Amino acid sequence: MQALAPLMQSFTQLKSLQELNGAYRTVIPGVKFYRAGTSSRREPLLYQSGIIVMGQGRKNIYIADNCLQYGPGDYLVLGVPMPLECEAFTENGLPIMGLAIDVDSHTLHKLVGQINQQDKQANSVSENDKNLLDFGVKSNSACEDFNSTIMRLLKVLHNDVEAAILGPAIVEEIVYRALIGSNGHILFDLARHDGHYARIARVLDTLHKEYAEVISVEHLANQAHMSVSGFHRAFRQVTSETPLQYLKKIRLNKAKDLIITDGKQATEAASLVGYTSSSQFSREFKRHFNATPKSVASL
Repeated sequence: MQALAPLMQSFTQLKSLQELNGAYRTVIPGVKFYRAGTSSRREPLLYQSGIIVMGQGRKNIYIADNCLQYGPGDYLVLGVPMPLECEAFTENGLPIMGLAIDVDSHTLHKLVGQINQQDKQANSVSENDKNLLDFGVKSNSACEDFNSTIMRLLKVLHNDVEAAILGPAIVEEIVYRALIGSNGHILFDLARHDGHYARIARVLDTLHKEYAEVISVEHLANQAHMSVSGFHRAFRQVTSETPLQYLKKIRLNKAKDLIITDGKQATEAASLVGYTSSSQFSREFKRHFNATPKSVASL
């Protein structure tokens, strides 16, 4: 299996990204290249849903009491956005590099429909298990076919014209490869409109759009067409969090972005994400990030 790092490094040089510490949007919709020059300590992050491919360096992500490790030759499948803790490690002085690929809903449903028509559902959850839930993130070892598809994606990214024309079809193949992979059931379940996993995913979409509003668990359960107890149980199975814990982490991560990226004051950021008490915001911010809003603003 060929290593992805040389192609990622040449892409870095082509686009003059040698100083990048973060994500870079490529010309292919939904595809981001990320790079970090140094290791980072364990800290709270909000991982977006999609497929993450590691080319160089290693990461540990922590969900509840579980630690998931991935590095070169591995990829993550995330069915839903996940607030979790992550630490990253460079190796041999080389930067961390990877790709993040969104899974478009239209593409997902089209592929699932085609796979179902071809009767190739061996890796999906059976109808009898449609309510069996799993964490919204899984690590996989890339097979040769998946790896070669990522290689082709990286190659076309070196030419903006080719990337714009050929890239979307390659992304579609990557989603297909993930669907038929060992943890493809996460994406299959996401495409089942009437399944509990898809219902929770739709609620999470609401939380990420309306996090600043007053939101009750009862309202979310009604949206999912579930009882409050059943919704609470299903939500924890997918995210490892209670609905209110999840909402709080969204708000705190959004507030941190507002402080660092937009230069907002802590009180304004707190109000914008839905806090009515600035003192409560400061306490929960410090507890979550192990840093005060003021210290984060100076980074």
